Amino acid sequence: MKNFKFSSLWLVPLFAILAACGGGGGSSSTATPATATLKSIAITIPSSTIPIGSSQTMTATGTYSDGSTKALGSATNLVWTTKSGGTTVAQVFSSGKVTGIGVGTETINAAQEGITGTITLTITAPWTMVSAGGFQTIARKADGNLYAWGQNNWGQLGDSSTTPRNAPVQVNAGAGTTAWKMVSVGDQFAVGIRAGSSTGTTASTGGTLWAWGYNQNGQLGDGTQTNRSVPVLIGKDTDWVYVSAGKSHVLAIKASGIMYAWGRNSEGQLGDGTTVGKLVPTKIGAALWLTVSAGGTHSLGLQKDGSLYTWGGNSDGQLGNASTGSNVSAPVKIGSATYTAVSAGALHSMAIGANGTLWGWGSNSYGQVGNNAGTGSGITAPTQITQDSNWAVIAAGAIHTMGVRTDGTLWGWGSNAEGQLGDGNGDALAPVQIGNLSNWVTVSVGTGHSFGLKADNTLWGWGRNQEGQLGNGKNTLSTTPVNVPN
Repeated sequence: MKNFKFSSLWLVPLFAILAACGGGGGSSSTATPATATLKSIAITIPSSTIPIGSSQTMTATGTYSDGSTKALGSATNLVWTTKSGGTTVAQVFSSGKVTGIGVGTETINAAQEGITGTITLTITAPWTMVSAGGFQTIARKADGNLYAWGQNNWGQLGDSSTTPRNAPVQVNAGAGTTAWKMVSVGDQFAVGIRAGSSTGTTASTGGTLWAWGYNQNGQLGDGTQTNRSVPVLIGKDTDWVYVSAGKSHVLAIKASGIMYAWGRNSEGQLGDGTTVGKLVPTKIGAALWLTVSAGGTHSLGLQKDGSLYTWGGNSDGQLGNASTGSNVSAPVKIGSATYTAVSAGALHSMAIGANGTLWGWGSNSYGQVGNNAGTGSGITAPTQITQDSNWAVIAAGAIHTMGVRTDGTLWGWGSNAEGQLGDGNGDALAPVQIGNLSNWVTVSVGTGHSFGLKADNTLWGWGRNQEGQLGNGKNTLSTTPVNVPN
């Protein structure tokens, strides 16, 4: 064995190790790590735009002095508040959920340990009504404002211009005027009803009548043939309750139930017994009407007892009087059945029976009547479409038809050349379900596009979009529904 000698130099690191380990039983001290402090709070939300009545859930994330991040919440004593301190625009809850209350903007604060994060939200009015006509669309929001998009060559969007729009622009309401109650879009013009009078007084039974857009045939009803790019008041009456715009003529009902008509009348579509056009609203008989619908060159109406009347052009049997070719210049009763809804298309007609059944007649060149009999000659009398009795809404267009059933499902038939049925397939000779959702409330159709409103007040369009009539900021057609932002 080799002999080893210990050097005193080895003892220096040895004593150092013992000291570090607390060797020898002596006292020692341990440094406490510094605690990371909260430096900032970031708030995220799925959408910073919230319609009135709907909610979003916010998430707060804290960033600390050591660079770490952590989700914050009630467990970390996070406190949510509105900057205004009120709840008139938005209401925020301890969970981070925020609900839209009124139109406007609100800043939301998330505070913890003296640090505050903020986010600004925009609360908008939800969509409540839509009317698609020609190559444009106009919809109403819950705050009573109208928004329009699509073709605008005659000022039919009502925004003081003739510039086409592919996203919603507010219809010029004028100063000091009241909210819109309804709107109906014709071929290149629109007619609407506003609450009360133009001076702000409220009429409990109806509203004032306004019109804008193309006016060659006097369809605006203002006594001229001058086009208008902003809504103009029609007369002074404040008891209008319903209006329907067709290709070039208009039908409207007052609170009394009396019908008025104006515009083109070459096929007798005004129903006054003549073929002379009218530049102002003209009273049509003394009958009391429940609802009316203006089509291409013909008109449909339901009287108070639900009985069906038709008048105007009848080139394709669209009057349902078992004939074609002979126009009718005054309302004529069709059959003895009763109905709850009617819709006049370009050359065909649709109706919903009092028992919820669906009926159609007129031109069927693309299957738009929906009786699954193929294309060809017109159907000259009301024919039941499907055996179902749960139809709630019907909308006849140029060469296609859309409907909603009481179970909230959406259906379409007829031409699908521009995607106007919304299922991405071809033409349909009978009703086909569009998608599998059951939250549709209503539907409206134009020449080659369609619009639907869902139960959550979101608005969806599909079909032709060359003129921007889908309102999604693009000009390319969509074969399936696309959302129009609030």
